[in-house]
Amino acid sequence: MKKIIWKSLLALSLVGFVASTALSQGRFDDVEVKAQAVGGSVYMLVGAGGNIAVSAGPDGLLIVDNQYADLADKIAASLADISKEQTRYVINTHFHGDHTGSNAFFSKHKNATIFAHENVRVRLSSGEETDPAMLPVVTYEKGVKFHMNGDTVHVFHLANAHTDGDSAVWFEQPDVMHTGDLFFKDWFPFIDLDSGGSVAGYIAAVETLLGMISDDTKVIPGHGALANKADYVRFLDMIKQTYAYVQAKKAAGISEDDLVEAGLEEKWKNWSWNFITEERWIRTIYK
Repeated sequence: MKKIIWKSLLALSLVGFVASTALSQGRFDDVEVKAQAVGGSVYMLVGAGGNIAVSAGPDGLLIVDNQYADLADKIAASLADISKEQTRYVINTHFHGDHTGSNAFFSKHKNATIFAHENVRVRLSSGEETDPAMLPVVTYEKGVKFHMNGDTVHVFHLANAHTDGDSAVWFEQPDVMHTGDLFFKDWFPFIDLDSGGSVAGYIAAVETLLGMISDDTKVIPGHGALANKADYVRFLDMIKQTYAYVQAKKAAGISEDDLVEAGLEEKWKNWSWNFITEERWIRTIYK
């Protein structure tokens, strides 16, 4: 009887595993990776996960982030539509899988060199089944510059914001800023408190980036549509106002759960989305 029960449980587990695997494999089947010209040599790729910035020209391709591993072929095809030149460099804005998932593909199959802040390599290395090919080969503490395709590309670290390894990338000549996940356009942001992120650090990082750009700067957010400085200012205002609101309620003795039940002011309802709901945003800034 024990053997029969064990075999039944094993069979059910295998069915669940196969179903789960099939679901995972089909998750991105309908995703299209589309390119949008932004300015000068810079393009923006939108698919699933973090937005990708591309510098394309006679010196080859430089890309910022690369979404999920299952989208690597689609990303490569979209890049090929922009330019037949080699993808030479990959910059990771942080370590999350929706921004670094295709690292190994570009390293192995395109011979691209991966750059990132030191903490990105540390966190990617900590995975039990990490493919060494996905790890950044060149790491930096404060930043690095690229000179290619007639442009100067500035990469710089912003401390303890979304994570402890965030970078933003500014394409100087066309005046385009890729913020990584220091900007979720019209959405509550995800601040990874368990990976070195903090609300205060996030606010400081956004203020730093806003101080570097002008009204004419085109802003590629980590998630959401192509934006501008006014969009980014509105995003920061939302964070500051909701943070002040929650902290005032907390100081008045209202518990986290009671505040979640009461919710934020009505004007912030549209900022909620499937990953960072109003509840999750309240809990983040309450902490």
